Amino acid sequence: MPRDPRFDPLFAPLKLGPVTAPNRFYQVPHCTGMGYTMPQTLAAMRAVKAEGGWGTVCTEYCSIHPTSDDHPSPFASLWDQGDVANLGVLAEGVHRHGSLCGVELWHGGLRSANLLSRQTPIGPNSLPADKAPLQARRMDLADIRDYRRAHRAAALRAKQADADLVYVYASHTYLLSQFLDGRINRSIPGYSGSIENRVRIIRELIEETKEAVGDRCAVAIRIEVDAESSPGADPDGERRAIFELLKDGPDLFDLTITDYSQEMGVSRFIKEASLEPLIAHVRGLVNKPIVSVGRFTSPETMLAQVKRGIVDLIGAARPSIADPFLPQKIAEGRPDDIRECIGCNICYASDIQGVPLRCTQNPTMGEEWRRDWHPDRIARAKLPDRVLVVGAGPAGLEAALTLAQRGHQVTLAEARRELGGRVTLESKLPGLGEWARVRDYRQYQLSKFAGVEIFRESRLSAADIRELGPRHVLLATGSHWRADATGHTFPAGNPDLDSSATLTPDDLMAGKRPVDKTRPVIVFDDDHYLMASVLAELLALEGHAVTYVTTAGVVGFWSRFTMEQARAQARLIQRGVAIVVSHAVDAVRDGNATLACVFSGQERDLPCGAFVPVTSREPNDALWLDLQSDPAANAAAGIASIQRIGDCKAPGLIAHAVYDGHRTARLIDGDQAAGEDLPVEPPFRRDRVVIPAVL
Repeated sequence: MPRDPRFDPLFAPLKLGPVTAPNRFYQVPHCTGMGYTMPQTLAAMRAVKAEGGWGTVCTEYCSIHPTSDDHPSPFASLWDQGDVANLGVLAEGVHRHGSLCGVELWHGGLRSANLLSRQTPIGPNSLPADKAPLQARRMDLADIRDYRRAHRAAALRAKQADADLVYVYASHTYLLSQFLDGRINRSIPGYSGSIENRVRIIRELIEETKEAVGDRCAVAIRIEVDAESSPGADPDGERRAIFELLKDGPDLFDLTITDYSQEMGVSRFIKEASLEPLIAHVRGLVNKPIVSVGRFTSPETMLAQVKRGIVDLIGAARPSIADPFLPQKIAEGRPDDIRECIGCNICYASDIQGVPLRCTQNPTMGEEWRRDWHPDRIARAKLPDRVLVVGAGPAGLEAALTLAQRGHQVTLAEARRELGGRVTLESKLPGLGEWARVRDYRQYQLSKFAGVEIFRESRLSAADIRELGPRHVLLATGSHWRADATGHTFPAGNPDLDSSATLTPDDLMAGKRPVDKTRPVIVFDDDHYLMASVLAELLALEGHAVTYVTTAGVVGFWSRFTMEQARAQARLIQRGVAIVVSHAVDAVRDGNATLACVFSGQERDLPCGAFVPVTSREPNDALWLDLQSDPAANAAAGIASIQRIGDCKAPGLIAHAVYDGHRTARLIDGDQAAGEDLPVEPPFRRDRVVIPAVL
């Protein structure tokens, strides 16, 4: 169907120096976990975004020189001709779909310990580098000349690789941001002191980059609107002065803020378009187009940003990961088909851990080249067949949808009235409402298929399944939180817990609450993600006294990967939750809990009216075991294969469950005989250097 003409402004071309963006959808530079080590994986992922309608597609931070080495974090690079060749493949893939290719030239300065290159770190001052007990060398005028030459050489390599837009990267605490920060940059003649001096190197780079590549490439600057020393503010007016000094220089201003936990914030704490109050004033300061982010998922919000002049281009990282075809769906009048980002930051966590991007909503992210998966196209099964999916949680819903897209006849049976499984329960917890999009997107898509039957309040037994006689069975029956504290610290469970005082996370999500209100509720976190802190917040909001105890050194230790750890700990402090770190709960009895220090073993007692262990989950695999116990009966019923998927197989993140449901559904082709296993999953292609055979 045709698009709503109201959205035409989002599809208007925009001139950026010597090039023209075909529309207002701009995939800003974002990390991928692929970098220079996986060039084909990276190129295919970016190309799919261009295919999906993103008019400008940029690289991640791209190192200009070995003195900017962020190893082991994966980054792009433009050090030599090999890098030019790799970037050329990416640019060709983006151009194939009519989009611009942007390159974010990067130098980390103090942030680069150079663990791979072993080059001495450099910066405006000799301060500690990241990732190593090592300080940078204070730059002198010769170092600045060398840096400018390296930046120009990298810009020329980007042009040689056929890039259309080249960045001068002056934010996110990297080298140019360090030059702007008067606390750091204090002693380089002509480049320190006044704001004019501190901006000087940026003005030189913009001029030199334009001179080198400006005949064919636009030059953009990525820069923060607030002060590093005062996030969210510009107390001395220096930032305003910076924009006034640069207002006519670059062809595009890419605006960011200093608080990365807001710019990259999880939906639990940060909602859509949160940067607008901070960036809106820049329109009156500069004379060139503006792009910025805001985890935009609503076409209405995007349109409003452009029409009101907040931005000229809709910047996106995470929304372009969740749905690479978001622009095309708006263009085709299908906004309801957008796979909206839920703001969980599993994508960011993947990059921080040095692996290709994963996405809760988009299981094909990072698999475009290595598995030849496409986010919006999937091959039909050779022999469509009848498949029963038991359980309509994230794994079951994704499996059912993928099976339907491949032409199978799908029966989806859910024990509860409401679909969604754990997603439905968890999305009702404080701050997690957007997680329901995992359910809502798939439920809506399933409604389009005539070959899908959904049965609610249908708890099936092994006998029921055999009576139905499907050819294939996928068991997505989920898992439940353990009540005995089994987990990292107590692998066999803790026998010294008063079961009458224990409430599991599932109990709390089902509406049960502590009976004893005279003593605090102790939430014990041995899981280290977000569930314990969310439940502690829930109980505190309801008026309970809460003590949060964790074996880690901070609240929600693993959530540092999702950029929410600091905000989670601050939130508990704000809610009045008592926090005890580096302790395990050894016993709960007689209204008290015994805590033991994980280092010394020293014990202490705390009052405890109720105990909530958040440690690990037990797979709900009883139905699987029942079916496995009688393979002859399964074969007699015509069942060719039975598979566990998602949490029923191995509890994990929602992203794991969605991926497992998707992957398994791709393997079912309907040509297995009764009792025959599914085909062995083909190995993925690997990006790697292969040493040539010695002749």
